[in-house]
Amino acid sequence: MTEGHHSRNIRDKFSGRIGFVLAGSASAIGLGNLWRFPYLAAKYGGGAFLITYIILVFTLGLSLMIAEVAIGRKTGLSAIGAFKQFGRKYAFIGILSSFIPIIITPYYSVIGGWILKYITVFFTGDGTSAATDNFFLNFIAQTAQPIAWTWIFIFLCGCVVFLGIKNGIEQLNKYMMPALVIISLVISAYSLSLPGAFAGLKYYLIPNFDNFGIKTVVAAMGQMFFSLSLAMGIMITYGSYMRKEDDLEKSVRHIGIFDTAIAFLAGLMIIPAVFAFSGGEAGTLNAGPGLMFVTLPKVFVSFPFANITGTLFFILVFFAAFTSAISLYETIVSIFSDHFKWSRRKSVIVTGILLTLAAAPPSLGFGAWNFISIAGMTILDMMDFLSNSALMPLAAVLTCLFIGWWVGPQIVINEVNESQLFKSRLLFVFIIKWIAPLCMLIIFVSYVLSSLKIISF
Repeated sequence: MTEGHHSRNIRDKFSGRIGFVLAGSASAIGLGNLWRFPYLAAKYGGGAFLITYIILVFTLGLSLMIAEVAIGRKTGLSAIGAFKQFGRKYAFIGILSSFIPIIITPYYSVIGGWILKYITVFFTGDGTSAATDNFFLNFIAQTAQPIAWTWIFIFLCGCVVFLGIKNGIEQLNKYMMPALVIISLVISAYSLSLPGAFAGLKYYLIPNFDNFGIKTVVAAMGQMFFSLSLAMGIMITYGSYMRKEDDLEKSVRHIGIFDTAIAFLAGLMIIPAVFAFSGGEAGTLNAGPGLMFVTLPKVFVSFPFANITGTLFFILVFFAAFTSAISLYETIVSIFSDHFKWSRRKSVIVTGILLTLAAAPPSLGFGAWNFISIAGMTILDMMDFLSNSALMPLAAVLTCLFIGWWVGPQIVINEVNESQLFKSRLLFVFIIKWIAPLCMLIIFVSYVLSSLKIISF
């Protein structure tokens, strides 16, 4: 019996297609949907960016996701073992992919800790403090508090992963994902009701081709790539937990719909509210932590029901960050479990200890270790650069070459056909052989140059 078949027999499984779709969607819906998508949509032509993004998701993005999920389901293994099943010479692709969640999870957990802090501040009725100019910078410059919140976040992730696929991850997503949608709709409705919000809505939805160009396409392509949790071993791992009888193509399509819908709602939540707060000044809509932890607290406290809205919003952000972090944590656990033949319990505990230690440097990089600068970047920024801008696009290029040219797309087609006829197989072959490698190479070059401040996005 091969290693892949042995693993498949004892491997935990999602209870069905809905469980897989919710878990895949929960992984895809992360902080990038909330603090990067609205900024890019506003900057690159509003409706023109939205249309470009949707086209890319349902062609390029879903083709890449189908390939990764199929690899996982076929082998019943996480990334390293999955690629190795096709020949030892391909194991390096899995090793490269596996390094990515190991780098991302510690600093992502630091940001998760920040979110827990902001939930507490708004929930206790002290939102006005969070809206002061230096609150965020003063908080992250501390030593004990940020690390303590980070460790709480890691512990919560570990508890869910410890319970397994059906009893942990699937049960959590069954409640968190509907709650995330409901809170998104509530805050979107509130944002659109604010005086001056309609100008932001028009700016967001009406195509502006004056701001449309090659950068729009590259920015939309990069956002699509990062948003769908591609090239970091997650979809291979989740694919390994998918049942053979569940429709793979339809499941992946539903993940794309879910992820795009939440990204769209994020724009409805944030852009009109920021416009209403700033009097129509688009320049106040920045990306990243500055939007989440500096601009939006100011927005919330300037309108009625500040603490309620702020609490709801940061609970929403927590749900998005938490479910994504769980998928990252589970991917690492799966790697350890497959490679060392450990039990889930041992893998979760060892992973938790390693993450607890690894999260300290990116947290301290804003305070006690702020003297450490690598190419002008903080420790957290450097970890983000290595994982998101360098390794992820490189892993994606190699995955495209692996499926498109080295082992052949028929392997994926056969796996998809196990559950249902692969309807878009001709489009898949064209994209995975010709379009995806070129696009991933463009993303790789563009984001390395952007991180080095040579070009900007």
